[in-house]
Amino acid sequence: MSEKKTCQLLQLYLRESERVRLLDLDALPELDSGEQANMHEWLSNKRNFSLEEIASQQWLKTCSAGFVTELTFFPDGSLNEYTLFNRQQHSGWWELVDGVIEMVIHKGEDLFRCAVIANRTVNIHSAIEYKNDELHSYLKLAQTRPVEN
Repeated sequence: MSEKKTCQLLQLYLRESERVRLLDLDALPELDSGEQANMHEWLSNKRNFSLEEIASQQWLKTCSAGFVTELTFFPDGSLNEYTLFNRQQHSGWWELVDGVIEMVIHKGEDLFRCAVIANRTVNIHSAIEYKNDELHSYLKLAQTRPVEN
């Protein structure tokens, strides 16, 4: 596992554990042995994404402030994001790196980026989002199933 992914996982673990606060990647603490055991248990509920499950389906993205959008990841690495109710469109790109979806979305002058970590038991996944390279929000992303024709 890359050092980058290890840091992303630790950052998300600290948010999803009892600490429930966001920490920047350069402010992550060392874990004691008890915390390491808890993180190992937490990791057992995570997995890598595969390319086949990402593109050409709709996803819902929500943040801790309640903002909800719809995402479509395309096979060429591009993505579209629409606000759920008024359909305002934004675009960006994504790639699968070490089993993690890394994405960037342009919204006017702002640049949002995050790394989505897959859950093993449910298709609701998690991420920490940065806005203009500053720590911004905790996200949940839910995969939807394609409609059968």
